Amino acid sequence: MAEHTRRRIAVIGGGRSDEHDVSLASAAAAVRAVSANGDEVVALTVGRDGRWRGTGREALPTAVAVRHLTACDVALPLLHGVDGEDGAVAGLLTMLGLPFVGSPVRAGALAMDKWATKLLAEAAGIATAPAVLVRRGDDVGAPPLAPPLVVKPTTGGSSNGVTRVATGADFRTAVAAARAAGEDVLVESFVAGREVDIALFRDRDGLLRAGATLEVGVAADGVFDRDRKYDGTAEFTVPARVSPVEHAAVDRAARLLYAALGCSGVARFDFFVTADGIVLNEVNTTPGFTEQSQVPRMYAAVGLPYGDLVTELVEAALAERGAAGSDGTVS
Repeated sequence: MAEHTRRRIAVIGGGRSDEHDVSLASAAAAVRAVSANGDEVVALTVGRDGRWRGTGREALPTAVAVRHLTACDVALPLLHGVDGEDGAVAGLLTMLGLPFVGSPVRAGALAMDKWATKLLAEAAGIATAPAVLVRRGDDVGAPPLAPPLVVKPTTGGSSNGVTRVATGADFRTAVAAARAAGEDVLVESFVAGREVDIALFRDRDGLLRAGATLEVGVAADGVFDRDRKYDGTAEFTVPARVSPVEHAAVDRAARLLYAALGCSGVARFDFFVTADGIVLNEVNTTPGFTEQSQVPRMYAAVGLPYGDLVTELVEAALAERGAAGSDGTVS
């Protein structure tokens, strides 16, 4: 076996979004895995105030944080939500010339905007729920679609601000809850079906590798909200209980979207499996990444445990950078 070349890997967690604590948990798990794999960790945190902090939680001037980053071989950013997953951190790392695990600016920005993702998916022939975009200043006196509905922020994560609306009387309150987590609001017809997720990443050899499908057990109201996502009561079935035809449809649609969005690193694609076929729910380009999060469970089920998944993602990021020409394009 070839001797392992020790690399310096920056793991970035925290962020200014309402997913700060989730991001810290993802980053802590990644730090453990990188250390266990024999690599050097440079742990950096973005505080809720936007200031950088180092391993000892000391505040770092931005210039110092940049020096820490540029002294690394590769970065593993795990900033969920706005000002991170939406392409912000990808833009920073690209400008610094530092290889990183994850999607580039365009893919992060498009996937973070659920309305933009919906338009792209429909153009690719992938069904989504009927929906209306409600912007600031639009009338919210009556729902634009017949209930039941799901109301959510277009750029929110971790199921923040998501409400199922059973009657028109609940609509205004649901919009207010969504706006508390993001400015624009997506109003969707409720889809009756089972949520089935799949994850993809492109490895160092260019092969697009899928994890096992995962089925999310939801509450009686059919909504997988933030509380159930993180309080330990959510039920995950891996692999999902789907037929070969349903599995093929989910896999095909995810691969189409991975390419259409221009994803890199690992991304999770969430679908509803209904009697009439599959319906896209959303795409997550920086999914939760603790050992017990959905994506690591999906890959563990196909024989790729957490530490090996981290290694594969790092190797792929380095290989992708090595395949780029001097002008930044892939040769």
